[in-house]
Amino acid sequence: MTVMLRSLETAVPATVMVQSQVRDVFAAQPDLTRLGTRLVGAAFDSSGIDTRYTAVEELTLDSTAENPVFFDSREMRILSPSTKTRNAVYAEEGSKLFIEAARRALEAADGVEAADVTHVVTVSCTGFFNPGPDYKVVRALNLSPAVQRYHLGFMGCYAAFPALRAAKAFCEADPKAVVLVVSAELCSLHVRSSNNPDTIVGSSLFADGAAAAIITARELPLTGPVLSLDHFETVLTPVGEESMAWNIGDEGFEMVLGTYVPHIIDENIVSALEPLLAHDISLEGKAYSDIEHWAIHPGGRSILDKVEAKLELTTDQLAPAREILRNFGNMSSATVMFVLKNILDQPSSGGNGRVCSMAFGPGLTVETALLTKIG
Repeated sequence: MTVMLRSLETAVPATVMVQSQVRDVFAAQPDLTRLGTRLVGAAFDSSGIDTRYTAVEELTLDSTAENPVFFDSREMRILSPSTKTRNAVYAEEGSKLFIEAARRALEAADGVEAADVTHVVTVSCTGFFNPGPDYKVVRALNLSPAVQRYHLGFMGCYAAFPALRAAKAFCEADPKAVVLVVSAELCSLHVRSSNNPDTIVGSSLFADGAAAAIITARELPLTGPVLSLDHFETVLTPVGEESMAWNIGDEGFEMVLGTYVPHIIDENIVSALEPLLAHDISLEGKAYSDIEHWAIHPGGRSILDKVEAKLELTTDQLAPAREILRNFGNMSSATVMFVLKNILDQPSSGGNGRVCSMAFGPGLTVETALLTKIG
């Protein structure tokens, strides 16, 4: 039995944040120290990002909001709404992203109708509400009310992999299952001005976006490229628990993204890959660059630099991750799905292509997946 990812689609909000403009706004905040101002410039300029998207319409220089809550464009001042206020926006705008991405994935899956969906798995770490996004998707797409619903919450940037792994398990348990996986993150809701280096780095990276996939083991015609979900593994690094975390504060969620994270990944990436690659004896003794595609979660430019150097990958192999980072920023759990879609959309070189994928998150947790691009 081969479990296939039959469609993969993405969605982003309408409001674009230009990185250079956002940098200048953060650098001009009155509460910044001289060191904080320098850190803002360094973090934003070295991010590898040109544009990001946000569900908060106020977060643009063109905002004309009369009673701004997140950003006062007249005074160029970043405001500090409560966690409750931010979460209310998440419930409204996040629902739209979940539904849009899910609808696109369902429409793109040839041979699959709404009535075929048996399971819905939603993923997010940037807000909470109930009835939640799993419920909203079922109602909006007119899925069967008997659909089994699961929500993976507050896991962080690696959470797409547990969702895909769960989908694979559902399909292996029931060959007729059709699983809709949807990840949506509104990271920009939690942006704030600060002199804290971790907060500054987060403000320079995080953005909003959603991705959704249809996964099934049903026999369906191949009308375009698909991914077989071959193997998944999870590894916890021996250090790093304090270096990457996601906490709830009074004025939004607080990201801890220590500057040592790229070094932890550099020191542990080879051992993290070992249990995954051991599933395929044909990869034994081969160079990492012999695996055609690498879908790396672009947690930041320095992380991609470390991965590329440590594994001796080519510039082309890291191009999908760098392109997503440059055009969309870090959208937490949805980001690696954007990278996988980039790889799926590339012209095929003929035959099947192996894909190795990785994402990193709090813990420090390393999630890996071995996939095959078919068709």
